[in-house]
Amino acid sequence: MQIYLDYSATTPPRSEVVKKVREILTGHPGNPSSLHSWGQDAATIVEIAREQVAGLLNASADEIVFTSGGTEADNLALMGVARQYNNPRHLIISSVEHSAIEQTGQFLEASGWRITRLPVDRRGRIDPRDLETAIEPDTVLISLIYGQSEVGTLQPIEELGAIARDRGILFHTDAVQVAGRCPIDTRRLPIDLLSLSSHKIYGMQGSGALYVRSKTDLLPLFGGGGQERGLRSGTQAVPAIAAFGLAAELATRELATETPRLIALRDRLFDLLADCPYLVPTGDRLYRLPHHVSFILVDPDAGERPNPVTGKTVVRQLNLAGIGISSGSACHSGKLSPSPVLKAMGYSDTEALGGIRLTLGRETTIEDIDWTAMVLKQVLDRLLPKVTVNTW
Repeated sequence: MQIYLDYSATTPPRSEVVKKVREILTGHPGNPSSLHSWGQDAATIVEIAREQVAGLLNASADEIVFTSGGTEADNLALMGVARQYNNPRHLIISSVEHSAIEQTGQFLEASGWRITRLPVDRRGRIDPRDLETAIEPDTVLISLIYGQSEVGTLQPIEELGAIARDRGILFHTDAVQVAGRCPIDTRRLPIDLLSLSSHKIYGMQGSGALYVRSKTDLLPLFGGGGQERGLRSGTQAVPAIAAFGLAAELATRELATETPRLIALRDRLFDLLADCPYLVPTGDRLYRLPHHVSFILVDPDAGERPNPVTGKTVVRQLNLAGIGISSGSACHSGKLSPSPVLKAMGYSDTEALGGIRLTLGRETTIEDIDWTAMVLKQVLDRLLPKVTVNTW
């Protein structure tokens, strides 16, 4: 039995998407910048996809800039704002950002920018009052993650964005984990810039987008042929963009039914593991991504073991049982170091090595959930000594 529960890392392309990519690759060879009919055909495909992605966000098509993925979209948001200033200014991010934001912040910091990293509580939530306090006269951008990929916590984006808008400060959010799983209405939310990624919504890897609200100024990351309104030069990856558009359209259509289905499965898995003494839930149970389940391991003998049980240990053991989960963000999965997200939430180094994440998707069934809970308990019973039950 093979059960894939790592949908936050990547989602398998839908069959409709695979069919669309094959169609583009075999029947539409043009460059979208070419003037002949083949080129114009390709340009039309790109613009249809732009409309489809915009529909997922209730945005206008001319507010969508295609990129190579969420990481580039995050970089374009931060650097596209920062490059407009001759002298370093002030930027606010959180202590639980994706590395695409954190590392870009570090680069700007090394260039003289002042970076404030907002703290979070034990469940990973930002207090809006901390944002109000952190704003300075030269704050030009606030970038706060919408849904945290490692612990599943959703931030109060509407309230945080409203604070930025009231102060006349640009507001960006990394919504890579949220898009296609929760409704996003850019006409209602006070957001100026928003990142998303195709392979998180059953499209292809290698395509993403940055929503840029009308009249928001950005400078490009690099020069070239001036594609994507001059903000992202380079020949568009037509098959990947077409796949993104179709995946976005299907996600928009199915959101009302798929989100509650995922929430029910998510809560079932939490309930089945509630009596497991080796697991402490992480993140916020109420304000949470609909598909996301996460824990840290309880190992009272960790300090005495030559090889303590970590989240990666459990990932390997479940993989042997045919179940794919993660020990945290995929971008950190190759490093045996404490999770910076869990540490920012107040967990110790030892605890922050014990994070595991199970994320659900379109193919996940009740049977998958029940089997995974049983196998995970058996694995932990074998690996760890008896401890007291831990709860939220």
